[in-house]
Amino acid sequence: MTLPLLLAMALLPAADLTTRTIEYTQGDAVLEGVLTFDPAGPAKRPGIVVVPNWMGVGPRARESAEKLARLGYVALVADIYGKGVRPASGKEAGVLAGKYKGDRPLLRARVNSALDLLKRQPNVDTTRLGAIGYCFGGTTALELARSGAPVLGVVSFHGGLGSPTPADARQIKGKVLALHGADDPY
Repeated sequence: MTLPLLLAMALLPAADLTTRTIEYTQGDAVLEGVLTFDPAGPAKRPGIVVVPNWMGVGPRARESAEKLARLGYVALVADIYGKGVRPASGKEAGVLAGKYKGDRPLLRARVNSALDLLKRQPNVDTTRLGAIGYCFGGTTALELARSGAPVLGVVSFHGGLGSPTPADARQIKGKVLALHGADDPY
């Protein structure tokens, strides 16, 4: 995009977005994500799974989904932990995130259930899907790609790059953008 186009977009009035909490399941677990889109947009548009950081579904993830919806996506904030499971501290978040990072098949099942829900939305073009996440969410977006999910791309910001099954990288169908600070001690 050119700078004049970006400036023009910044001056446009904010779209009235539709945002709703939406329940879905993975196995016996009830999950609660947040779906956001611009109802004035085209009948079909690209879909993107927004995977929250280790604090789970909350204001930051919702804000990211809103920004993506304003750019023309149908954005679904994925719930990895389960309905009503929202850590109150970094210590609680570390325990929860550790559970899923230690059980990659479960982590993949949770994020794939979010992708499946997104694909069922009537305004989503199922040929144009992706995922994005920060930190724990970035790790999860990478695991979605490694699971062989039909996504055109994933973006991981500060996500864990390691995998207990590195050969699964052969299953990646789309592009991967991993943004990781060179001076980051983690």
